[in-house]
Amino acid sequence: MMTMTTPRERILEELATAEADLAKVEAQLEEKPELGPGTGSTGAMTWELALARKEWLEEQIKSLHSALDRAQNGGYGRCQICGAEIDPERLEILPTTTTCAECARAGRSH
Repeated sequence: MMTMTTPRERILEELATAEADLAKVEAQLEEKPELGPGTGSTGAMTWELALARKEWLEEQIKSLHSALDRAQNGGYGRCQICGAEIDPERLEILPTTTTCAECARAGRSH
């Protein structure tokens, strides 16, 4: 039997995953590859990719905290542009979204 999770539970699950991923990436970044003439190592590229992933995860965690605040304060699932209810399927795919599909398509922002 499948149980439905609340938006808050789903956000908390995603937040825990993102925080665990961030910890792994930060551990990878502790070992900086040797850089210098003639090294030609792929380690530098791997390190740069890990750094970019770290920055993305930090933004994702920030967005998840914001979504959690909205879920706790009753604003989650409402478009911050037009005030309409955001389609639950859109929230399932993009739990941190703050706009309905119509406002997103129209390129509206707050």
